Amino acid sequence: MTGTDIDTVARLHVMAAAVRGARVAERVVAAPFEEVWPVMAALDFLPDFERIRVVRCDGERIEALARGRYGFRAHLRGFRRPGWCWLQSRFLIAGLAAAPALDGSGTRIALTGGVRIPARAAVVPFGTLRELEAAARRLDVRVRRSGA
Repeated sequence: MTGTDIDTVARLHVMAAAVRGARVAERVVAAPFEEVWPVMAALDFLPDFERIRVVRCDGERIEALARGRYGFRAHLRGFRRPGWCWLQSRFLIAGLAAAPALDGSGTRIALTGGVRIPARAAVVPFGTLRELEAAARRLDVRVRRSGA
């Protein structure tokens, strides 16, 4: 990394800052990046998704179909690369980032997203931080189980 580069977690904070109402949940998972990212990249720990299925990957481009626990369906499109994923549909935004913790204690993760206001760079902010923090805890548990 050069002096002008920012890591993926900082990049997610920048992206979320550009989306009105977006919140970011961040924590350190006590496992190396190489164990955390594959679990994150599966996307199935995200809030409100009953099921999510990746339907196309073309280099860094990704498309996924999601079904929510309240019956909504979404066709998400975006980008996924090691440590970074940004997906959006007409009504949803999901952003994920992971980077090795600077002190070597594990992996810093960050999540953002929510219900998108169509045709605007905005999400409905009510309850999103609580849901994102719950998703971060779910991810932490899944990483610990996968490493056990």
